[in-house]
Amino acid sequence: MLTENRTSNIIRTALMAVLIAVCAWISIPIEIPFTMQTFGVFLALRLLKGKYGTLSILIYILLGAIGAPVFAGFSSGLGILLGPTGGYIIGFLFCGIIYMALASHMRSASAENIILFLGLAICYAFGTAWFVFVMSSRGNSYSFIQALMICVVPYIVPDICKLILSHLVAVRVSRALTRSETA
Repeated sequence: MLTENRTSNIIRTALMAVLIAVCAWISIPIEIPFTMQTFGVFLALRLLKGKYGTLSILIYILLGAIGAPVFAGFSSGLGILLGPTGGYIIGFLFCGIIYMALASHMRSASAENIILFLGLAICYAFGTAWFVFVMSSRGNSYSFIQALMICVVPYIVPDICKLILSHLVAVRVSRALTRSETA
């Protein structure tokens, strides 16, 4: 974060939670919706860094849990989080925690990309395990590998593109914020 002003941090954290929601609404509805949500998560972490970026993800999840229509398809509620795709949403929080734990030790864009990809991999693993669990409890048996093929493999390349796009946008936004703070 560019400044350590408490009010500014709160406002930016709230704005990034809203941005994640808007990105979730940009959606192609398929079994596991294709959204820009991951881009929003990556951008929040890049701009706000670990603590506040992770907090923005948590706020986003809590808003959806209490009924604000912030998830893909303007959906909300615990039913979404406890449903087959809820593990991927919760997994975003793990992405933030990994970023918070590791990013402060690395300063290069390449290292940041690797950390975000690692967080995404953990999000994929948790979300896929959750998908298998929920589907099995509903009588639809999937192996972990089958679930990966359905829920992860089609999204790897788009998510890498979102990771790169988040870097490009974060660089521009950071420059603009730096200019406005020095003006």
